[in-house]
Amino acid sequence: MVLSQPEASILTAVSYRQQLEQVYGSASDDAFSFSPTITLQKLPHLSEYTNHLQPAGPNPLDRNPFFHPTDGFYITPSDVILRQVVYDLSPSRTLPSPSHGRYLAYHRAGPRNQIFFDPCTTRAAIVTCGGLCPGMNTVIRELVVGLWDLYGVRQIYGIKAGYRGFYSTHPIELNPKLVRNWHKRGGTVLETSRGGFDLTRIVDAIEHRGFNQVYIIGGDGTMRGAVKIFEEIRRRKLRVGVAGIPKTVDNDVGIIDRSFGFQTAVEMAQQAINAAHVEAESAVNGIGLVKLMGRSTGHIALHATLSSRDVDCCLIPETEFYLEAKGGLFEFLEQRLKERGHAVLVVAEGAGQDLIPRSDAQKEERDESGNLVFLDVGAWLNSELKKWWARDHPDELFTVKYIDPTYMIRAVPANATDNLYCTLLAHSAIHGVMGGYTGFVSGPINGNYAYIPLTDVAQAKNEVNTKDHKWAWVRSVTNQPDFVKPG
Repeated sequence: MVLSQPEASILTAVSYRQQLEQVYGSASDDAFSFSPTITLQKLPHLSEYTNHLQPAGPNPLDRNPFFHPTDGFYITPSDVILRQVVYDLSPSRTLPSPSHGRYLAYHRAGPRNQIFFDPCTTRAAIVTCGGLCPGMNTVIRELVVGLWDLYGVRQIYGIKAGYRGFYSTHPIELNPKLVRNWHKRGGTVLETSRGGFDLTRIVDAIEHRGFNQVYIIGGDGTMRGAVKIFEEIRRRKLRVGVAGIPKTVDNDVGIIDRSFGFQTAVEMAQQAINAAHVEAESAVNGIGLVKLMGRSTGHIALHATLSSRDVDCCLIPETEFYLEAKGGLFEFLEQRLKERGHAVLVVAEGAGQDLIPRSDAQKEERDESGNLVFLDVGAWLNSELKKWWARDHPDELFTVKYIDPTYMIRAVPANATDNLYCTLLAHSAIHGVMGGYTGFVSGPINGNYAYIPLTDVAQAKNEVNTKDHKWAWVRSVTNQPDFVKPG
């Protein structure tokens, strides 16, 4: 949604900050209220903390033969996207105050009519961090091509091996010819790693190498690191724009509609579920067990279940379950085997972690990113299912086929939908940074692309709401119990 406000005047060296203040009310406010129910979330701009910042000139898209900017083509500071678009207008309902967060608005993404970086002196750095995800190479490619073709930037560098690459390796020069076919490859050509976050050394390297634009591709942990980098750059008053592009197969990054790679992951999960269904259906008392990614959220398991329609039970981190006794998983599976002769069970990797026995050392074990190391719920369920059947049905045939497609899903190239999505994310990030904004994430909110402050994204989580219609739909498809123990 775009709120109507007087069109912004053409920028001058001294007017841009005044223009922002007209929108926000005050440069020090965190948000500005348009009305009693709409609050615009403030977006950091380089003009707020760098001295004598002047626009570098009009947007080069004015001279681009493939673009013909007309009225409304360029985005102004008063163009915003509402976070909440569903309302109850019944007389009995009262609208909450903006402080409750339901009616937040964010700056709309897109090109600005003035840019704050001279393309001839711009040095952009691109880094990929964390685990693999379909579409990472597409984002890198589109950042390079977008900077090169849209804005004329010629100094573009890739940082190898994640955050540690800023201070431990030499950056590699990137150009459209080099990255032309990267979108057809899985993984990340720049390489990635977990950990290695040394704030001082990273920002020192950014300053030493003269980078004035930094594009950070990663998940929620990476975005938390990006917040620290942005804050340190702001503390040093460096003229460096920082943009995050959210990446997580789990789709657990909050506020935005979805993370890139998620739809590819759901599509690939179908192949594993189909294989499990064939194996289970071809056996006597066969169970196909599929473990899908999802440490803290079950979005892949949920969407794959809804898409497949062959799944008999879906277990996700947001809901508890138990094995034994009335209403438990074993009772449900036994009834399903009696009715159909086979069953397919999908479990997210973060589900049931409290049920798996752990040693004291395992309870404290963490990976390089600081996350608690999860035990393999798939292998544990596989073992428990076999023990249960051998105990209760010792003379009957029984087969469990366990499939873990995790690394197959992570390593594939993005599908057509995610490829297009990656392009829009990359170009949105470029437009924002070239317009002088910093410390933000580009992403869709209710289908419209917006700029969200990094701090907001780093603190938000996108968990499955088990009280909404989608989870009810899952249960109606699988007919699984709610696994609530009696009493």
